[in-house]
Amino acid sequence: MSREAVVAHLDALGVRYEVVECDPDFADTARFCERYGYSMEASANAICVVGKSAERPMACCVVLASTRLDVNGVVRRRLGTRKASFADAGSTVERTGMMIGGVTPFGLPAGLPVMECDQVIVGGGSRDCKILCPPASLLAVEGAEVVDDLAKTPPPQA
Repeated sequence: MSREAVVAHLDALGVRYEVVECDPDFADTARFCERYGYSMEASANAICVVGKSAERPMACCVVLASTRLDVNGVVRRRLGTRKASFADAGSTVERTGMMIGGVTPFGLPAGLPVMECDQVIVGGGSRDCKILCPPASLLAVEGAEVVDDLAKTPPPQA
């Protein structure tokens, strides 16, 4: 997926956004936040999850970086499968056109559901940028919906 395609999708949605440049080596959320001064509580991960069934349903789940996605609870049930897992790099590229570390809900193929969170600076479609936008921008994406309890706050580390 190209940055141009993501920006074109954002423009077509008519939402406010800003493209934030980043070094591809720092595209992973924790490294990005540390390097560029964003908090994990104000950053989001767009994570592709695939159901383990013959149909292999996939969804893009957007959750705060400070939380953990409930893959085998809420997401699995939403996909209608007995098991689910994070999509591997090959499946992610094949189904979305995006590399892990650059996945964004903007510009996804039609019909791929988007489950979302409260606050976003998300992948920009490639590892060299992020998209900073109001949370309402996510709801402008076709198929986006708010899913209660999609993520859990991890226990504090001792």
